Amino acid sequence: MVVRIVADSTCNLSDEDVARYGIQIVPLVIHFGTNTFLEGVTIDRDLFYHKIEVEEIMPTTSQPAPGQFADAYRPLVSDPILCLTITSKHSGTYQSAMLAADMVPGADVVVFDTLSITMGTGFMVLEAAQMAEAGHSREEILARLEQIRARMHVVFTPDTLKYLQMSGRVGKLSGVLGSMLNLRPIIVIEDGLLEAKEKVRTRGRSLDRLVELMAEQVGTAAPARLAVIHARTPQEAQHLAARLSDTFQCDEVRLVDLVPALAVHGGPGIIGIIGYRL
Repeated sequence: MVVRIVADSTCNLSDEDVARYGIQIVPLVIHFGTNTFLEGVTIDRDLFYHKIEVEEIMPTTSQPAPGQFADAYRPLVSDPILCLTITSKHSGTYQSAMLAADMVPGADVVVFDTLSITMGTGFMVLEAAQMAEAGHSREEILARLEQIRARMHVVFTPDTLKYLQMSGRVGKLSGVLGSMLNLRPIIVIEDGLLEAKEKVRTRGRSLDRLVELMAEQVGTAAPARLAVIHARTPQEAQHLAARLSDTFQCDEVRLVDLVPALAVHGGPGIIGIIGYRL
């Protein structure tokens, strides 16, 4: 039996990766007023940003219903299932995935909380899918995922505080952001929670700090996997990716356009680095 991999849409993997490894993706829900969309299914990035920038509608998001996960599990019941989700500290997605396991008779499901977001989750989903394809057991995959989770680092900076201030899912950031005025926060994930680590005065300096902080965490001599995530700032992201390629020991730096369900909270212009030491 082959372990089957399920993940939510915030893992930020490309359509090519999803198809290549047969990953089942469960979409988060995006609400524009009374209109509801499924991420990557009934709304894409162009429509998402059109509604924000042209129609000036501010969306909200919600986790998938348990039934959505149950629908993903049902075709896989003949094999063991491993479901990976966005951090449970900022989303109810993990709980929905857990509840769904009891809704599908015969399903053998383990749900893994990545305690991360975007490619922090995505890198773990990829590792799980590759190990599953190679014939590893679910227990072996979980042991490796725990190692990666402990080594995963996420650091990013928004272009504006507007979206973080409007978001209801920024945890301990809420008490800090209001006092920053024109300063730019450097935000990290610690134990699954978004935390404002420090603040700098310029965009250029904030990008420098992203690189410096990632270097402190993963080192520049050891092999690493890295990704640059961004929302609507492709040229800046390309320059940052090139800088990482020159600085770190990695075969590839993934360049990732942030999924709408996460861009909602950081807004256009957000940029970050995600990576871990191999």
